[in-house]
Amino acid sequence: MKLKTTVYNEPAPDPRLARRQRKADALRRHALSPLRILLMVLALPLTTGMIALGVYLRTSDLERTEAVMHLVALAGCDAARSVGLGPMREGQLGYHKRNDPDGDGIACESSVRAATRSAVPVQAPASTQSTAPKPRAVGNAKFVRP
Repeated sequence: MKLKTTVYNEPAPDPRLARRQRKADALRRHALSPLRILLMVLALPLTTGMIALGVYLRTSDLERTEAVMHLVALAGCDAARSVGLGPMREGQLGYHKRNDPDGDGIACESSVRAATRSAVPVQAPASTQSTAPKPRAVGNAKFVRP
């Protein structure tokens, strides 16, 4: 037994509407492309870092070049030397406690000078020994409560 299907006369689709629909579908495919989404996710840390750098440069009391040098010194002593910073005393441009492993207030001192100083111990009076900085191990984090 054969079933008859009834065909209704539907109005012909508007060509402008079909073209608009095709454009919308193409735009949707492009916007939701997995490659595009992956690139946007991978670019997010870079974008966040650039925004943070811009905010730091605008709000810092230092000049722009000095602020950049101070941030580069945060990466380590080799990076600080590469931008022309030498041994920095506490409070100077480029000084960070993480670059001062012995805690004497001088960051990124040359290894020869530090070795010489540690090889020849200097006896200080008893009153100064109690206020001398304590040796710190590299990598110890100190958290400050607000």
